[in-house]
Amino acid sequence: MKEVQITSTLHIFENLNELPNDVVFLMQKAIEVRGKAYAPYSNFNVGAALLLDNGEVVTGNNQENASYPSGLCAERTAIYYAGSQYPNAKVVKMAISATSKSKPTLSPIPPCGACRQAISEYEVKQETPIEIYFMGEAGQIAKSASLANLLPFVFDKSAL
Repeated sequence: MKEVQITSTLHIFENLNELPNDVVFLMQKAIEVRGKAYAPYSNFNVGAALLLDNGEVVTGNNQENASYPSGLCAERTAIYYAGSQYPNAKVVKMAISATSKSKPTLSPIPPCGACRQAISEYEVKQETPIEIYFMGEAGQIAKSASLANLLPFVFDKSAL
């Protein structure tokens, strides 16, 4: 038997003021679109903003449904829209912000497992990493240089 150790590296910024200007802009877009989320069941609003290599910024927010599996997270809403409208563009950066109506969200909130898998599909397809910045409603922001830090054993087309 052999032991394999997996490590992930994240960078933590104390607040928005520590981020580069382009990421502040992207995070502000995520915060703005977060306010338009449709989340009457979970009361957990999430916004995502993507910067594409063609300069376009694409946003998405979570869209819930009384039939829970029919809803869609903000990250997947944004990345699928980018894929459908700009199929040849690469996703360079993603900013995510989440807030809850039931309690403060003051620590970084990463993408869920389903979103990690969806983001991974695009990272593998474009053969370049996607920088991912995530936060709650305020406070620290975490940066991952690649989705691979958040999902080290990616399931992709090579397994099929």
